[in-house]
Amino acid sequence: MEDVLEVYTRPYNPKRPQVCIDEKSKELHSDIPTRQPLPVQPGKAGRRARQDYEYKREGTANIFMMTEPLAGRRWVRVTDRRTKADFAEQLRIMVDECYPDAEVIVLVVDNLNTHGPWVLYEAFSPEEAERIASRIEWHYTPEHGSWLNVAEIELSVLQLQCLNRRIPDKETLASEAAAWEQSRNQAHTTVRWHFTTADARIKLRRLYPVQSQTVSI
Repeated sequence: MEDVLEVYTRPYNPKRPQVCIDEKSKELHSDIPTRQPLPVQPGKAGRRARQDYEYKREGTANIFMMTEPLAGRRWVRVTDRRTKADFAEQLRIMVDECYPDAEVIVLVVDNLNTHGPWVLYEAFSPEEAERIASRIEWHYTPEHGSWLNVAEIELSVLQLQCLNRRIPDKETLASEAAAWEQSRNQAHTTVRWHFTTADARIKLRRLYPVQSQTVSI
């Protein structure tokens, strides 16, 4: 935890960008053909079309969220699955397409078993895997501490602003997520992290294995 918190205290450095990655599954639902949503009408409560409670399941898709909190940038990528190969490709995109000029990418992820440099060696040749891995500095959130990953915050915002409704297929999901990404990036929305190591040692004192004690004699 303190390792991740230390990363968030570092000043902005375009040559060493601080990047957070997370992913989530999205269930795809379509409306029953005979029960289409009612459009939004003036004077009606709420700001969304009214939908029938019945729907048709259309499977699931995966959403990769990559964000650079200090720069106010994020990238959303929709895939069929979230396998080791999918995450390895996400790392390649990060290194080659998003940050080709960075010396090192300071990466924060949770400790899922698909999150690590080993996935690169399963997806690419040893030379290619080593090339990508050498550009990444890894930092892991602790177990039950995924809230320390800023990408999880961005996924929550995406859910509230864009995905809290029925989406019928992967193509629609990708299109909607891309529109949200563009709008949020144009607004240059940054994330200012306030929770520090000093705060953790007070508010989460019970998590530390050794605590100082005062003995009265």
